[in-house]
Amino acid sequence: MTIPFQIKSTIDLRRSTRSYKMNGVEKDALDTIKDFAKSLSVPFDHNVEIKFFNADPTKTLYLLMTSPPDNIAFMAETDIISISKTGFIGELLVLFAESKGLSTCWYGHYKLSELERLMPHLQTPEQIKESNAGYGYSKGVTTGRRAICISPLGYYETGGLRLMDRFQNRTSSFKRKEIKELLENHDDYGKLSDDILYALDLGRKAPSAANSQMWRFAFEDSFKTITVAMPVGYKHFKWEHPNIDIGICACHVWLGLIDKGFNPNVTVSDDSGRAVWRISI
Repeated sequence: MTIPFQIKSTIDLRRSTRSYKMNGVEKDALDTIKDFAKSLSVPFDHNVEIKFFNADPTKTLYLLMTSPPDNIAFMAETDIISISKTGFIGELLVLFAESKGLSTCWYGHYKLSELERLMPHLQTPEQIKESNAGYGYSKGVTTGRRAICISPLGYYETGGLRLMDRFQNRTSSFKRKEIKELLENHDDYGKLSDDILYALDLGRKAPSAANSQMWRFAFEDSFKTITVAMPVGYKHFKWEHPNIDIGICACHVWLGLIDKGFNPNVTVSDDSGRAVWRISI
């Protein structure tokens, strides 16, 4: 499978951005990204939809960040598998946008009523009440298709960064656990091929809520299958939907194997309320 951007360099450069210039994305660049969203191909069935919408330059939608004109919503049902597939597919678009010189940031805690005003998508007005204190869509499975996450899409504005954002860009945005720390069985490390280690290295660089890196890697079929999942019983202290992050990480691992010349098979299943991805070579 051909990926239309440099995989490793794009992943290495990608950072979550919370400060944007207030000019819209140039039409040619935006059309290229929309075309990619329409033609995006992954090795599993899904019904994730990517919607583009415009926002006002206020802090209403993102609360602590002023919205740039252009934004993206990742739409799906709210079961665990659909949520995790949203992370996988959305990250492909995020990385493609990065390769075109644009910045993004995954947001699950958006103002639902403001999103509904800007991009009507709910079946009934009562569904706004299902959000978590007005932010995001819900704490659990709910009816209909929702914006699982949204993201600004625009140009990075260094001058607008708050002190905390500058600190994160210099420190925590670059910090990741080592591969061995992320293995379910640390003794597996010495048995891994260079190609598998390469893919896991890209996986560990995936973005996650509060940089929590909640994924763990395990292996099946004599190390020909990589599994990506949260530990059984994992609960994030703040983020209700960490299976999105697991899908994002699985996307990075898949891309790493493609970068090494493989055409991996990919499946995802629900195991005790957590998405378990299996990526096989």
